[in-house]
Amino acid sequence: MNEVLAQLFLSGRVVDFAIAITVIEGMVLTTHHGLTGRGIAPRDFAANMVSGLFLMLALRAALTGASWMTMALCLSASGGVHAFDIWRRWQR
Repeated sequence: MNEVLAQLFLSGRVVDFAIAITVIEGMVLTTHHGLTGRGIAPRDFAANMVSGLFLMLALRAALTGASWMTMALCLSASGGVHAFDIWRRWQR
């Protein structure tokens, strides 16, 4: 059992699963808001979600032995999107 769990982490599959769940969540929230006008508007969660997705991609890169440049790019993108989200929220 420990080997199975270790392989899930070392292969990055556990992160793939988290990314898939996050993308599905975004689609469900967007669809719900589009159909009902209720819930969280995509403009209120999209940047935060994209920032988190870039963090997950950086984690996946680290777990699978990707280059430091891949990790740096993902972390930089996450930080940039996060900064944009904070700036956008501050404007309200």
